[in-house]
Order: sequence, then structure tokens, then C-alpha cells
Amino acid sequence: MVDKLLLLIFFCCQSVSFAQHAVDSISSDKILCIKNQEPKNRNIRYGNLKDKVHAYEIQERNNVSTNYSIRDTFAKNTDPIRPKHFWRAGTEWFLAQAVPASFNRFITRDPYSYISFQNFIDHQRISAWDWDDNQFTTNQIDHPYHGQLYFNAFRSNGYNFYQSSAATVLGSYIWETAGETQHPSINDLVNTAFGGVILGEMTHRVSRNILARGKYGNRIGNEIVALIVNPVNGLNRLLDGKWGKVDDYNSVDSSIISAEVDAGVRRYDAKEGDFLTEGKNTFYARLRFKYSNGAHNYKRPFDQFYVNFEVGDGDSTFINAVNVHALLYGAEFFKSRKSSHFGTLNAHYDFYNNDAFFYGAQSINYNWVSEFRYKKNNRLNMSAGAGAVVLAAVPDPYLLYGASRNYNYGSGLSYRYRGELSVLNRLMLTADYNGGVFFTISGNDSHYILHAGTIEASLRLFKRFSLNASSGYFSLQGNFDDPQYDDFHREFPFGRVSIGYNIQF
Repeated sequence: MVDKLLLLIFFCCQSVSFAQHAVDSISSDKILCIKNQEPKNRNIRYGNLKDKVHAYEIQERNNVSTNYSIRDTFAKNTDPIRPKHFWRAGTEWFLAQAVPASFNRFITRDPYSYISFQNFIDHQRISAWDWDDNQFTTNQIDHPYHGQLYFNAFRSNGYNFYQSSAATVLGSYIWETAGETQHPSINDLVNTAFGGVILGEMTHRVSRNILARGKYGNRIGNEIVALIVNPVNGLNRLLDGKWGKVDDYNSVDSSIISAEVDAGVRRYDAKEGDFLTEGKNTFYARLRFKYSNGAHNYKRPFDQFYVNFEVGDGDSTFINAVNVHALLYGAEFFKSRKSSHFGTLNAHYDFYNNDAFFYGAQSINYNWVSEFRYKKNNRLNMSAGAGAVVLAAVPDPYLLYGASRNYNYGSGLSYRYRGELSVLNRLMLTADYNGGVFFTISGNDSHYILHAGTIEASLRLFKRFSLNASSGYFSLQGNFDDPQYDDFHREFPFGRVSIGYNIQF
């Protein structure tokens, strides 16, 4: 399990490196040529130099006049129409089912893998559905990864977000009812479908951004990183003979990714709740990036999303946090000369695993977002929202469900806040809070309250390097209905200091 997450972190880090290399490797002669040369079609509107380089490459490759504007993709969908390959998509979707089923049947000889058509018929009854007993990381990480294979089987073959989402839900349903002899699992259906759509569209967007780098960059390097990010899309590019080439669909991508990789030390305490006097020091690293396909493009799902990965030694697990927050839809309410206010519907995936507790959940929130600007280099962004926890997995020290499940499943209410203050484009102050209350559906009767808050200051030292200092407090309260089970309150206070490297591509 850890190796999959490490691989995910690796390709994200590599994508930063390769993509930046691709942008930086454009020759100065080419840039001067673009600066001094008028476009063949004067209707072309350019944004920044990156847009000029990109548009020049498209015009040079086609050797024809065009009225296409890179910046237009911020306002409307100008993606070229891709041909749909249904039979290939269906084959890859089927292989995502057949390969793991065959591995379970012929390699590991899992007793649940001896399936028959009668199993599929029996599993069509609503009463056949149940909750499974898999380990926490299997349900919260493996199943979303499996779901993104269903998603990208169709997404990389010309189908849109909604069609690919339907394929993901269907893939999860078929696996649960026909892939194993055990009862179809409710939590697996949710984790594979919901998590698979989030991870699938995210990897689709990131790989497209990587492949959009100009033909003067490291094309093979970009292809390799994009293949790691989105294996299904990389396979299809090989089958289509597009490996190492610039194609129309990827070349018009105008998205921007702002990324930061930072590493340092942290101090925490999961026993006494006092990390200053009782805590221990460990290594800490983090990767964060924001994806945007336009400053205020809120109509298309995933035109904006945020990803956070945190790792560190000394904890019970190496992977400490995975958070994905993705835009589904939004609308601007009103704006003034110095501020904008709008509402957004967001999908969230949260995974915490530390010495105090573990927690995994999918939720949907509606947020009020306000942006304030003062002069050129100062801004304040705030968002507050609430919504539903679709499904959360939380520890239960008194439960052993089946062979290995020591946690409850529940649903409830999610509420969040985030504020960012940027001063002179040099100092960034951030406050982030994620809270929730949820009630057990599967497990011992109980309810839980989550608090996860962090404050951080980041000072840009020179160029892309910054000094970061943060402090946070995570807590999980478990309250059980049965008096024989004691309630618990687990705390995880921490402080961190790190050096960050920032990049935008």
C-alpha cells in the first residue's frame, strides 16, 4: 500500500521537475523570435510569454492562420473534438476487472475468487449488500486507485467527465457483484466510485498539463512522467503513435499548476498532548499543488483543485496525510473593484494516519468564497463551507469486524474554513480547518467529532525558496452508546519548520 502512495508522490515531484525543464528549455532565440514577430493572424490574443510560446508552436506546426487564443480556454471550452474509441475503452475497462480477478484466482488462489454466474445473479438482491472487513488502507487507498483505472479507460479514449464517471460507477458495481463470491460491499462501491472519479479526473488533468509542454522541451521525459501519472492514457498514446509528439488535444491546454515541495523537521506528541515538553522530533516532507484552468472558470468540474501529500518518519505510518479538494461547479454572486464573492460546490477526499488516530472520508461541501485585493501585491482569500460526509472510516478500539476491520463506517456533517493572506507577494499567512461530526452506520453504535486545524507562515527568501513554519492540532473524539465501552479523545498537536521550493508551470 505504501509503495503505491510513494509512487504517487514520486510522479508528482517528477512532474514538477520535468515540466519546469520543458518550459525552461525553450531557446532564447525562439523567445526573441516570438517577441519580435507579428502573428500571421492579428486576431490572436496573447496572455503571458508562456502563452506566446505555446501559440507560436501551434501556428508553426500547422503553418496556417488561426484565430485561436490560448487565453480563451479560461472562458469557454475550446478543446478539439476527440474521436471516441468505444471498443478500446471497453476492453481496457474490462481488463481493469479481469487482471485483478485472474491474479486472485490463479496466483493467490483467494477463496473469494472462485466466481460463477450464479454469484452475479444472487448479488442483484438488495439484501445481498453488506459491509466488508478489509484493512483501512485497502478500502481508503486501493479502491480509489482501482476506480481511476475505470475512469481513465474512457476519459483517455475521447469520453467526457460525466461519461467516464458513469463508467467508474458501473465498473465498481460489476466488480462488487461479479468479481468475488463474498457479499457485495457498500463501502467498496462508494470508495471506488467516489474516490475513483476524483483521482481519475485529477490524473487526467495533470498528465494533460505535462504533455502540453512545448515541442522544444524534454518531450520523452514529459511522456514518461505523464505515463506514471496516468498509465491508461500513456498506453493509449503508444497505441495511437503519439508518443513523443505534440497533439492538438494536449497542445491547447492552458492550465497552470502552482506547486511547492518542502522538507524539514516536525515535533509532535500523541500521548500527553504537549508537544513542546513531551514531544519528539522527526523528519517531515510535503508536496502541495494547485491546479487552475482559469482564474474564474467555475462551470466545469475539476477546472480547479488542490492536492496535499504529507510524509514523515517516527509516526505509525510513513504516509501521514492525503487531501484532495476539487471544484465541481460554481457561480459568481457579485464583485467590486477590489473584491469578488462566489459560491462553489466541492468534492473532498481526506486521509489522515498518525500515531494518535487514522481517518478517511469523502465529502461534498458548498462553500462561500471571498477574494479581496489591495494594490497589486496584497490579497486576502477566505472560504467557509458545510456539507455532507458521504462516508467516513474512523477507529474503534472495541471492534474486530470480520478478519481485520478495526474501524467503523459512518456519515454525517462536514464543515471547513480556509484563509490566505498574501503581503507584498513575499509573506503568506494561512489558516486551515477541517471538522466533522458523523454517526456510525456499520460498527458499534457511536458518533465521532473531528477537528483538524493548522496555521502557517511562509516567507519567500529569494527566488523560489521559502522558509515555512506551522503549528497544528488534530483531535478525534469517539462517543459510544453502550456503557461498557469508554469514550475516547485522541489528540495530535504538532509544530513544523521547513524549507520550501516553489514552482509554477
